[in-house]
Amino acid sequence: MDILTLARIQFGMTTVFHFLFVPLSIGLGLAVAIMETLYVIKKDEIYKDMTKFWGKIFLLSFAVGVVTGIIQEFQFGMNWSEYSRFMGDIFGAPLAVEALLAFFLESTFIGLWAFTWDKVKPRTHAIFMWLVAIGSALSALWILAANSFMQHPVSYTINPETNRAEMDSFFGLLQNPQLWLEFPHVILGAFTTGAFVIVGISAMNLRKKRNIEFNRKSMKLGAILGTIFAIATMGVGHQQMIALATDQPMKFAAMEAMYDDLEDGSWTAVAFPDTENKDAGFEIKVPKLMSLLMGDDGNTTYKGMNTLDKELVEKYKGEHDIASFYVPVKTLFWSFRFMAGFGSVMAIVGLLVLFFLRNDKIMNMGWALFGTSLMALAPFIANTSGWLITELGRFPWTVYGLFTIADSVSPNVTANQLLFSNIVYFLLFALMGTVLVKMILRENKKGPYYVDPDAANNEIDPLAKEEF
Repeated sequence: MDILTLARIQFGMTTVFHFLFVPLSIGLGLAVAIMETLYVIKKDEIYKDMTKFWGKIFLLSFAVGVVTGIIQEFQFGMNWSEYSRFMGDIFGAPLAVEALLAFFLESTFIGLWAFTWDKVKPRTHAIFMWLVAIGSALSALWILAANSFMQHPVSYTINPETNRAEMDSFFGLLQNPQLWLEFPHVILGAFTTGAFVIVGISAMNLRKKRNIEFNRKSMKLGAILGTIFAIATMGVGHQQMIALATDQPMKFAAMEAMYDDLEDGSWTAVAFPDTENKDAGFEIKVPKLMSLLMGDDGNTTYKGMNTLDKELVEKYKGEHDIASFYVPVKTLFWSFRFMAGFGSVMAIVGLLVLFFLRNDKIMNMGWALFGTSLMALAPFIANTSGWLITELGRFPWTVYGLFTIADSVSPNVTANQLLFSNIVYFLLFALMGTVLVKMILRENKKGPYYVDPDAANNEIDPLAKEEF
């Protein structure tokens, strides 16, 4: 494989793996903050137990998310130095704010939260967790501000002497309309992730008759949050899709497997695109549903990939000389359906869980608890599918309309170096993922009421009279 392909594989691997844990830690952070707030308000010890137990899972996911984030930053500098040179003035600003403000906020208060149990008032301790949750959300905001520029560049000037993008206004960067579609979509998806991991693990424990009341309350809270956030995520995602039709029409067309212009307003439910002959192939369509989803009058024409490719080749002729603007249509088409499909399933399952929890009917429905436990995986599939759409749909650009992927790769890195680092990163990720899953399963097996014998012995005062 050539250098560009290996660099793209490494970017995809590090990004996908990192994004498995970021939404989990963000979502669990909010859920734990809500649990502790319920404890402060209701004075019910079970909410404190829930806060401590799910807080352990949150801390594990947070730790792995930090490590994978460092690896991702390292591969940016190693493999994409030309991109860093072109985008550094813009990309660096929000990332610097993220590190100096948001990450310091969450990392400081996560330490205070973890080590001040019974040392500060419950209300103060809950505030610590809320500050961690807010810091996590702010981290996502600044990172997505940089990513939104890559999707929809705003507030910049190209310096003709250095051929670098320079920021006109930091606040202009924050006014990017793409950011205020992308950020709510991602953050709500993260909240959904944390909620359904709680639902899934609780269902697994209920099926095994472990800590019934604890897991029942955990599953109920997770289902309430998960249902609300899953529906909200789909609503914001729908608005983002509408914007794509104008901002990135090739991505939009690929998501619908539209090679030819669409004039009848139909929506393609299933398709098996023929990428060689540039044809949609076998497809199942729902009449007029596209017009309904897009909110048009039924007479709107949506350009297909064949038309868009000709227009884009002509538009950038002489400037970038890109032979083809076709994106990986099969991946985008099915990724969109996996994302939307699993989002819908989560919302439905959340409602069903709440319905069957009313009279504890679900406690005797082993098959339902087994199916619900599998829902812990659903948000990860939906999140990964969404990022595949976001990043692959921008092809062949790293910064849409300004800088190509081919121009972004480091000129001095070799294929052997990339191959070696790909193998090392894969092994590291596999090791970290395995360790994390085992640690989560171990903590879950211990349960919320496990007492560490060593910790119990450490509570003995060696100078007490009784010890002599």
